[in-house]
Amino acid sequence: MMSNGETTSTAPENRKDRFATLTFERDVTAPLSVLWHAWTAPAARMAWAAPTPSVTVEFLEADSRVGGREVSLCKVAGQSDIRCEVGWLELQPALRSVNYEVVSSEGVTQSAALVTADFSGTDKRSRLAVTVQLSSLAENMEAGYRQGFGAGLDNLAGVAERTMVLERVIQAPRTLVWGAWMNPETLPQWWGPDGFSCRTTRIDLRAGGEWVFDMIAPDGTVFPNHHRYGEVRPEERFGYTLLWGENGPKHADAWALFEDLGGATKVTLGMVFTTAAEFQDAKGFGAEELGQQTLGKLERFVASR
Repeated sequence: MMSNGETTSTAPENRKDRFATLTFERDVTAPLSVLWHAWTAPAARMAWAAPTPSVTVEFLEADSRVGGREVSLCKVAGQSDIRCEVGWLELQPALRSVNYEVVSSEGVTQSAALVTADFSGTDKRSRLAVTVQLSSLAENMEAGYRQGFGAGLDNLAGVAERTMVLERVIQAPRTLVWGAWMNPETLPQWWGPDGFSCRTTRIDLRAGGEWVFDMIAPDGTVFPNHHRYGEVRPEERFGYTLLWGENGPKHADAWALFEDLGGATKVTLGMVFTTAAEFQDAKGFGAEELGQQTLGKLERFVASR
């Protein structure tokens, strides 16, 4: 699936307990564009953030833009919460990201780090090289960072390999594209691949809301769906969870991004499938093509308005 390597070098002997530089590399069986979104999209980061099953990560803020920040709490039973603040300093899509990271516990700052991630690859495989320049402030954090970052990047690679990303540029202003999607009256009119229709049970597209509906295929086959909505940033992005029918098992964590291109809108739809098997099943029945058909229906709907 992937290979990895880690090396660590430290500053001069008299400062080794405070400063360290760690490097990590991962080869991933996923397109470069997918790896980039798995690294930056909040919904994807939430899927791989916990280094081990015993750790629960709660996200308090998540804004993956230059100048934006991400704040999370790492929770382990019987231990104090660890607060992690990430601030995005540079984002060059599919090329490089730079962020700071500050870790604290019980109001005491434990460490500060500068994290540089370099990306390369093709439409089939990709590579991530991460450099962490670490300053330990309360105690030596080097071993913990090496372990935590290593486990997190292993998780990232696994998430990227079951993530699907669809993109489409729609020749219409972002406000119109967003309005067609995040409007309970219009979304059911265009959602789904060519020939499919929607039958809604209830719909509330606000943060914390849900859409319970059936997708009906041209041959009459009914596919029950349940979308639960998380954070909604108007005209920018939203995240949601896909369930197999009302309150059924989770199928995927998904997000949609809306980028203003000066009169046009770039829409990015991403999905992290719950298991690698579900991802392969989705690819097998043509989910990418069906997803592009859905975005095509959105484009035609906006044009008709």
